[in-house]
Amino acid sequence: MPSIPPHGYSSIVDRLRTAGCVFAEDEAELLISEADGPARLAAMVERRIAGLPLEHVLGWAEFRGLRFAVDPGVFVPRRRTGFLVGRAAGLARPGAVVVDLCCGSGALGAALAAELGRAELYAADIDPAAVRCARRNLAGVGGVAYWGDLYDPLPGGLRGRVDVLLANAPYVPTGEIGLLPAEARLHEARVALDGGPDGLDVLRRVAGGAYDWLRPGGSLLFETGERQTAEALRITAAGGLAARAARSAELGATVVTGTRPTGPARVPRPGGRGSGDGRGGR
Repeated sequence: MPSIPPHGYSSIVDRLRTAGCVFAEDEAELLISEADGPARLAAMVERRIAGLPLEHVLGWAEFRGLRFAVDPGVFVPRRRTGFLVGRAAGLARPGAVVVDLCCGSGALGAALAAELGRAELYAADIDPAAVRCARRNLAGVGGVAYWGDLYDPLPGGLRGRVDVLLANAPYVPTGEIGLLPAEARLHEARVALDGGPDGLDVLRRVAGGAYDWLRPGGSLLFETGERQTAEALRITAAGGLAARAARSAELGATVVTGTRPTGPARVPRPGGRGSGDGRGGR
């Protein structure tokens, strides 16, 4: 940590606040703690003032009490998405087979594996920058990240074996991308945000293929917008899964869970296993 005189700290706080940073004092402390010298600190402050997400400036994001590397352009895991991981942790046991689709930085799967203590973890994303980042984050929990579209790059041997299928897919309607905060709109990959006309295009493809990859009793979990919940439940049920939704008012998060029935009966599913441009986040 560089030695910063008190007036230097105050100056950084003032500049961050002027740039619109609501938590300027906290951000100043983080920037100072992460810089390895005055020149590095000055560069980090300038990047933050220019509008880059704090996590991209720092090179990491905190999620579920852990730090995960987040490279420039990679989707930053949101605090609200911790609700999804918590729901998944309540369904899984140590040693569970976990797949993290649209994985971004890999934070969701890695956090779940850490909470379980042991997991067979696989992840995939269509964004090569995200996959490079995820590989670093998953290394500590023995996970593997693949580059490709949704289920396409996953090992075939996983079919019918997955206990928990996480999918933090994009669910912002295309017409609402322009309403997002500039930090997301300008500095995160479009494929991480755009869910198509109604925000559910990628989720349709995820739910359409989930049955084949889940074991009987295994579950798909994904985050969606509150006003999209009814349609998301319908899509999940159409994929042959028993669908239910949960809401955290505190975090402003809605999670849909679809569980593969344990019996032999199966509801016909529209669509196939999915290909195209799926990616996680929002």
